[in-house]
Amino acid sequence: MIRIDFSEIQLKLKKEEDKTFVYDPIRKKWIVFTPEEHVRQLLLQHLIHEKKYPASLIAVERKIILAKRDKRFDIVVFDAAHQPWMLAECKAPGEIITQKVLFQLLNYQRTLQSRYWLITNGHQTFCADAGDVENIRWLHHLPSYD
Repeated sequence: MIRIDFSEIQLKLKKEEDKTFVYDPIRKKWIVFTPEEHVRQLLLQHLIHEKKYPASLIAVERKIILAKRDKRFDIVVFDAAHQPWMLAECKAPGEIITQKVLFQLLNYQRTLQSRYWLITNGHQTFCADAGDVENIRWLHHLPSYD
C-alpha cells in the first residue's frame, strides 16, 4: 500500500442552493462534490502538483466501450506519445478496496493497456507496474513521470 498525504490539498469549492461543487482543473468545470469526486480531485491535485504529472496529458471520466456497453474510466495519464500510461480508479472513502474494484480496473485495462494501475479510496492507495504482464509488481510509491 502507498501512503499519500492529501491533508494539505485545498480544493476549489462553491455552494449553489443545497449542493456543493468542486472545480475540476482537467475538465475545466464545476462538478457535484460527491465522496468519490472528492477522492478523484485530491488525487488529481497530488498527481499534478506533487508528482508533476502534466495536466495536459490527463483525462478524467471519459467514455470507453466495454463489451458493447458504455463505461467511464476515472483518470488516465498519457505518456508523451499520447498512449495510456497510468489508469486510476477512484472510490469513495468509505468503500473498501476489494478484488471487485481491481476487476473493474482490469476491465478498463483490457481496452486501454496502460503501464501502471492505481486504485485509491483516499485512505488506501495501491499502484502496480504492469509493464511486464508476466511479472506485475505492486509498488511502494507512485512512479515518477519522465
